[in-house]
Amino acid sequence: MIQGRAQGHKVARRNRSAAKGKVGDWAGRMVNILVRKWRLKMLQSVLLIAGLAIGYRIVDLQLLDRQFLQNEGDKRSVRYESVAAHRGVIFDRNGDPLAVSTPVMTIWADPEVLYQASDRWQVLARELGVTHRWLSDRVQVGKSRDFIYLKRQLTPEQGARVMALRVPGVGAINEHRRYYPAAEVTAHLVGFTNIDESGQEGLELAYNEWLSGEPGQRRVLKDRKGQLARQAELMKSASPGKELMLSIDLRLQYMAYRELKKAVEQHKAKAGSLIMLDVRTGEVLAMVNQPAYNPNNRADMQAHKMRNRVVTDMVEPGSTLKPFAVAAALESGEFHTDSVINTAPGYLRLGRDQVKDNRNYGAIDVTTVLRKSSNVGVSKMALAIGPDKVLDLLQRVGLGQSTGTGFPGENPGYLPYRDRWSDIEIATLSFGYGLTVTPLQLAQAYTVLGSGGMMRPVSLIKRDVVPEGVRVMDQQVADDLRIMLREVVHGGTGGRAMIDAFEVGGKTGTARKVGPNGYIKDRYIGMFAGLAPIDNPRFAMVVIIDDPSGKNYYGGLIAAPVFSRVAAGALRMLGVEPDELGNPGGDRRMAFIPWALDERSVSPPLKEG
Repeated sequence: MIQGRAQGHKVARRNRSAAKGKVGDWAGRMVNILVRKWRLKMLQSVLLIAGLAIGYRIVDLQLLDRQFLQNEGDKRSVRYESVAAHRGVIFDRNGDPLAVSTPVMTIWADPEVLYQASDRWQVLARELGVTHRWLSDRVQVGKSRDFIYLKRQLTPEQGARVMALRVPGVGAINEHRRYYPAAEVTAHLVGFTNIDESGQEGLELAYNEWLSGEPGQRRVLKDRKGQLARQAELMKSASPGKELMLSIDLRLQYMAYRELKKAVEQHKAKAGSLIMLDVRTGEVLAMVNQPAYNPNNRADMQAHKMRNRVVTDMVEPGSTLKPFAVAAALESGEFHTDSVINTAPGYLRLGRDQVKDNRNYGAIDVTTVLRKSSNVGVSKMALAIGPDKVLDLLQRVGLGQSTGTGFPGENPGYLPYRDRWSDIEIATLSFGYGLTVTPLQLAQAYTVLGSGGMMRPVSLIKRDVVPEGVRVMDQQVADDLRIMLREVVHGGTGGRAMIDAFEVGGKTGTARKVGPNGYIKDRYIGMFAGLAPIDNPRFAMVVIIDDPSGKNYYGGLIAAPVFSRVAAGALRMLGVEPDELGNPGGDRRMAFIPWALDERSVSPPLKEG
């Protein structure tokens, strides 16, 4: 019985366990069902939210924020290209163009795209004017880049023919190229630009910011190969550069260039310079140099040809400085125009040094000192007044300082200052040794004599208003000096500077060239500085012939004739009335007086013993 009861308990327990198992299975099934439903709902909710978000974004992009998709599309098809700005034109004072910009086309390529079109290289190379090998090497080397130039600055016609080939990966840019109508005649003054139209020399460099324009921008549509589909719109117009009107007269410039070149070739000189300044305004009317270069063809450009010697090269002025030493003596009050200086016996011994004249002129007045270019006479005057008064006047007329033109590379020259001066240093200073000037500085100093003692700043730009100027020299002294300079031409070393129907005045000068070891034997610089017409000067001019190789080297022989020819043409071009008491017959007899030609103010005193 006990066993039966125990057996019953076991059965009951099994039944309860089975019942519990059934309940557990049912509960598990219910839980699984609930979990699945929850997951389904969750998934449905997520999908619904995602769908709503996507739908909202679609509506937002298509209706509310359309610019985003537009920008993304533009990034793949719209390109912004620069529109070249027209560089400002440079004119002479009469409106003749000296530098203009002409339209050109530059051909470029996407090397990766062009590489795939190798079968078109032959025809492309022929149209570009290059060899097939050059084009192949160009593409191969630049294959890793996104952009290479194939040919720059083609004419619009040439560029159009290249683009008509429709070679994949090849495009064009519209640019401008600088052209100089007067070529080498104005090259040293105007200068030139590089291939990107940025000023490199001369006034192109000095006024680069003024002349440069501001590039514009346009939007274009391109296909997937980068080819132009169509132009969309101009985003920003290009602003052209400002115009520049120079002070030079192109007619005078041509004439001065022709005469200077002829003289340099005739005397087999290394170089030459000529500068003409308007006495009344300080404007540069002509500025030329030799040798010259053509800025339109730069295949054979050399540094020594590109230098504007009028403003960059320094020379010892020699006897052309004597009028200012005489002016200092007259201003001091210790000398007058009729003062007599004894130059006998034709030389002046200063310690171990000696100052010489061509011959013994004896007792002569101040005018004759200049007319015969007496080293002894001007040295005695300078020694009498002292170096400070000479230096003061030289500084007042602009020597030893920049003229302020702003021309790149302008040289200020050298004016010596010492605590103690020896007699020989004072003497050599008086006739133009021991200091250096540029031709432009010397011309400016002569304008002071021409304007009655007034100094006006030099200008390379045409002036609308004439500056008043500053008085730097006594007017009577300046007037006296002009009379003396006329005598130099009429009866002195400047005889070959005379011209028909006009009275002119000036001073010759011949200086030894300086080398690494001092003055060089038998190498000279011939100069002439003068005013025309002398009674009422219209312009001052300086002519320099550097290192002539012929037998003639004196300034009166090689530089004065250039002054005569250029001044004669300039006075007629400028409409200056002839002098009533001028030189109507063109009598040049003084040009053939031996002592007038044999100017011996050519070298500093030689050291003796």
